[in-house]
Formats: sequence, structure tokens, C-alpha cells
Amino acid sequence: MNGSRPTRFVSRLTRNTLAVILAGGRGTRLKDLTRWRAKPAVPFGGKFRIIDFPLSNCMNSGIRQISVLTQYKSHSLLRHIQRGWSFLRGEFGEFVELVPAQQRIETSWYEGTADAVYQNLDILRLHDPRYVLILAGDHVYKMDYGPMVAHHVDHQADMTIGCLEVPLEQARSFGVMTVNGEGRITAFAEKPEQPMPSPGNPELAVASMGIYVFNREFLFEQLISDADNRESSHDFGKDIIPKVISKHRVIAYSFRDAMTNRQAYWRDVGTVDAFWEANMELIGVTPELNLYDDNWPIWTYQEQLPPAKFVFDDDDRRGMAVDSMVSGGCIISGGLVRHSLLFSKVRVQSRAQVEDSVILPDVDIGENCQVFSAVIDKGCRIPAGTVIGKDREADRQRFYVSPGGIVLVTPEMLGQERHHVR
Repeated sequence: MNGSRPTRFVSRLTRNTLAVILAGGRGTRLKDLTRWRAKPAVPFGGKFRIIDFPLSNCMNSGIRQISVLTQYKSHSLLRHIQRGWSFLRGEFGEFVELVPAQQRIETSWYEGTADAVYQNLDILRLHDPRYVLILAGDHVYKMDYGPMVAHHVDHQADMTIGCLEVPLEQARSFGVMTVNGEGRITAFAEKPEQPMPSPGNPELAVASMGIYVFNREFLFEQLISDADNRESSHDFGKDIIPKVISKHRVIAYSFRDAMTNRQAYWRDVGTVDAFWEANMELIGVTPELNLYDDNWPIWTYQEQLPPAKFVFDDDDRRGMAVDSMVSGGCIISGGLVRHSLLFSKVRVQSRAQVEDSVILPDVDIGENCQVFSAVIDKGCRIPAGTVIGKDREADRQRFYVSPGGIVLVTPEMLGQERHHVR
């Protein structure tokens, strides 16, 4: 122990573990936020991208061999990782390698999560890990993977699944499992219509986080077997896990806070509402996700930018921000920002008002604009006098309005073709 904080679990186990991050997802529920980028590349938290969280977890856990599998519109993701994650030393066996879909075995693109790993089996064999940690690249959380790998070894497991408890009504979006007294998974259903409640609490279900630890040879055997099955959809949740639980040791690992033993922070920011809410949570006085934790830093690529600036102090135009996070390079020029999160290089012009909103990088909000309960995508130029978030019916004529009433605005919706293709 180090004071009251558990020591970080870095050992031979983590050094012999290869992390494979599945980062090829489309993220269609994020609507136009993923029109030109993969979900793991979506900006989050003022200066990060979603992919930075599993990557930082690996770094902080002592796992320094990482393969990132990409597929869908991956250019911005590839560029971000190349710029921000190239500091590892190859001569020490450390790397973050980018593995685009390249039809190495099959003549098709990845057909499922298991197929994505299967098509790169030769790369995994080349690295020769003892354990393989499979991660989703599109979730926001802080987790030390070392104790999970140790749990896997201590229980002599063939496969270990990271799990958490979710409300029963939300469990239809997850893989749901039944766990016996020794922690072994006895049943598993991917996105069931009628989720099985947790034995300890009928209002909760035990859900998969999409995090798996495999013994190397066991993983290879199962992937090859699954690839030979023409009836399979080649997915870990739908195919691999249900097949192996009856004949092999598949163990659950509960993701809990090491200090409090409570359910730890984990978010799937897969919808516009969830994305907005998770960003808004960060503005709170003591948010569950502590981005100011020196003991578990979130690494990323960031431009060298000047500090945020707030100018004008006249009665009719006062540059100020209240209950907000404002990133470097922003200029609040006589506008008011309240309970909002601004990414880098945002400009708020005179007498503009921004409230309860998430403003992605390089946005210009013109004079006398009113922006409420919105997500404004990167590069938008909001014309002077524009009103967003006041009249939902008017907003639906031009923008996307989520079920929760959040207005998503992209450059294309404003007639500003940042990605115009002739």
C-alpha cells in the first residue's frame, strides 16, 4: 500500500500481456458526429479523444505492447495516434502499433469483433504474448488492467470477462451473464430481450464491459474454430463466449473502485444524449471521472496553444465563463458561457450566449448567437444571430435533435462543406 491508495499492479503478468484495442466501429448511434470519423476518434472531455482512455489505461497499467485495429473512416484516428502515441521505445519492446483492416487472411473486411482479431493472428503470433487483453476502443473509464490479469491467472481461467452491474432496463444493450458463487460464468446472452437479473439484486444485471483476458493458445484455438464455422457471425459476444462457457473456465471480473469497492466509473458514450451527458458530468465540482488525477493521467496529443482568454468588461458585452471548462486557445470575446464545455480554439463573439452545451474544437460562435443544450461539431461557423436550442421544431428543420432534446450541429448542416468531395 502507498498511504491509502493501492499500489499499481505492474508485474511480469502485465509485461507479458498484449493489448488489442478494437477501434474500427462506426458508432452510428452518434449520428453525424461519426459521419467522417470512427467513434474512438470522437473528441471527449475538452482535449481528449475517446481512444485515449483505453490507451492511457494500458500505459498506466504497465501494458506497453498495444495493437490498435482500425477499419471505418480511420484517418483522423490514425493521425491522432501517430502524433500523440509515438513516444514508446521500440528497442525496449514497447509499441502502439496501428493495424488497419487489410484483408490479411480473408478477402472481406472485418465481419465481427472476433473476426477482426482472427484476421491478424499472424501479427499476434509474432508478438508472442502469454496473455491477450481484448479492449473496446470506444468507452470512457479509468481502469488498472493489472488486477484483472492477476485475477485471470489466480483463477486458472481460460478466459476472463470484465463486468459491471447495470440497471435491468438498460441491460438489453449489453451482453448479460449469470455468475456462480466461485465467479464462474454459467450463462451468457448477447443483448437479450429479457435480461437475467443479478441474484443479489433483481433490479440489476451483470453486464459485459467488452473487456476480455485470454490465454494466448486458448484464444488462437477459439478464433480458428470460429472462423471455420460458416454459421457464425464471428463476434465475441454472440459466438465465442456462448460456445466456451460450458466446457472451459470462463471467469467474471467485477470492475469496482479499489478505494471504495463501489461500482467504478464507466461510460458507453454511444448516443448523442450519452455523449452530451458524460461531458456535462465533467463540469461538476467533484465528477466521478477525475481528469485532474496525477496518479492516473490521461495521455493525448495536443497542439501547442496559448491560454484561454476572456476579453471585454462592458455592461452589454462581458467575456466570461461560469461553471464551465474552457480549453487552450479559446477566446471568449464579450460573450457569456455558462455550464458548458469548450474544446480548444473556440471563439465566442460579443453578446453571444452559450449554455449547457458541448462545443468541439475550432468553432466560431458569432455575435448575438444563443446556443442552448447543444453539441456543436468541430469547425462549425455559427452565423451571427443564430438561435439553437430554443425552438425544437425549428431546430429539427436544420439540425439533429436527440430523444433527450440535445441539438447536434455539424458544418454540413450549416451548408459548410468541410469534407466536400467533388
